[in-house]
Amino acid sequence: MDKKITIQNLSYAAGQQSILQNICLTVEQNKFVGLIGPNGSGKTTLLKHIYRALPPEKKTVYINGREIESYSYRETAKHVTVMRQENGSDFDYTILEMVLMGRAPYREYYEKDSTEDKQISLNSLKYVGMDHLADRSFSTLSGGEKQRVLIARSLAQEADVLILDEPTNHLDVHYQWLLMKIIAKLQKTVLSVFHELNLACRYCDYLYVLKDGYIINSGIPENVVTPKMLADVFAVNADVITSKNGKPYIIYNGSI
Repeated sequence: MDKKITIQNLSYAAGQQSILQNICLTVEQNKFVGLIGPNGSGKTTLLKHIYRALPPEKKTVYINGREIESYSYRETAKHVTVMRQENGSDFDYTILEMVLMGRAPYREYYEKDSTEDKQISLNSLKYVGMDHLADRSFSTLSGGEKQRVLIARSLAQEADVLILDEPTNHLDVHYQWLLMKIIAKLQKTVLSVFHELNLACRYCDYLYVLKDGYIINSGIPENVVTPKMLADVFAVNADVITSKNGKPYIIYNGSI
């Protein structure tokens, strides 16, 4: 199977503080891969190197088998799209205007949106059930609705790799599970940071566990998510049972 993301011996420090240490991972085509770990373990910093918010060292990050530094930023945006936590805007954009931003890599600066851009954007909104609100102000939406619009924007970008930086954080339980269900159905290559571990267990094909800047464990959720790992990494006392769908389900008993 094709490797869409490959990271080889990536390290990163901010001043004297080491944040990532010799990170190696792969994400295969159409797989849903999760990054889990306590706060400060380096998860978001790792993602930033993939979508180029931080410039990685040469020959450490590869997209579709090619060094990321060999892509222009416009080219990168055609292959990789990122969705962060729910965010607002300083400008009063409509929902359709927000989604049309995903078409930016395909047009020149100051070039107007084409009919094709608008149709792709409307189709993306229809996929997430928001097309009937296309002319509504983005700022009036709830957190969960905003995230659905941002999924549509990522779809409109037509990139085959989707990076998720805690997109369900601050959302209520309904929207957490709804968003993951929508994303899982996209059949794209997904690399996501998770705080809610039961979501990671349910939707991920593979997990990487980070602690203190190192990957300390990886594998399918059934092998990775154990009471011992939860105690060692997250300092919680928990039981792990098997849910009806065969995935691990964590029952938390308290902190350690």
